Amino acid sequence: MMIRTVASTVSTNDDVAALARAGAPEGTWQRAEVQSGGRGRHGRVWQSPPGNLYASTIVRPLAGDPPPATLALTAALALDELLAAYLGPERLMIKWPNDLLADGAKISGILLEGVAGAVVVGIGVNLAHHPVDIDRLATSVAALAGAAPDAQAFADDLATAFARWVALWRQGLDGIVARWLARAHPLGTPLAVSDAAGERIEGLFDGLDATGALRLRLADGGSHVMHAGDVFLL
Repeated sequence: MMIRTVASTVSTNDDVAALARAGAPEGTWQRAEVQSGGRGRHGRVWQSPPGNLYASTIVRPLAGDPPPATLALTAALALDELLAAYLGPERLMIKWPNDLLADGAKISGILLEGVAGAVVVGIGVNLAHHPVDIDRLATSVAALAGAAPDAQAFADDLATAFARWVALWRQGLDGIVARWLARAHPLGTPLAVSDAAGERIEGLFDGLDATGALRLRLADGGSHVMHAGDVFLL
């Protein structure tokens, strides 16, 4: 699987989106050593110093595929599998929908963007460095394991793992959801969610629905289903 690597770019997601519009096939990847305008969900800035992973790829959904948004769960599983080889699976946990936590701190970010009938999947991983001036805990492979893997080798392994997980995703969501639940915060975990309108709701994690949306069990016995927004462990 060919991964195009550039020394610097504004955003690998922007570059790969342009490739998708031009008809690039599924499985196209681009990695950058440095990004000047990396971004996370909701337009947040993604700090991009040398030594970390900044890469994006294309998935072209087919008729009969699961909802494209569930590729967020799929990408998280591929990344969890790969990082477990460096840190051990017991140190990792997925927070809905696709944040990977290592020893309770964020170690990666995944951003999905729809482009011309395709889905661009951007993945950033703190291999050598992590932010220290943000309002949430962050960490890196180097901080936890003492050394950072080579970013190109990591990207190559990730591309292979992601292709395998996308193939499983195409077989149906049941296997993806079951594995995701096994690697995520346990059922009953207290959570606070903030939706796109900024409303904050607290409750207990009650699994995922058939579309991969988060279910929250409320104190009054009711249920809240969240399709997009931020989740915080309480």
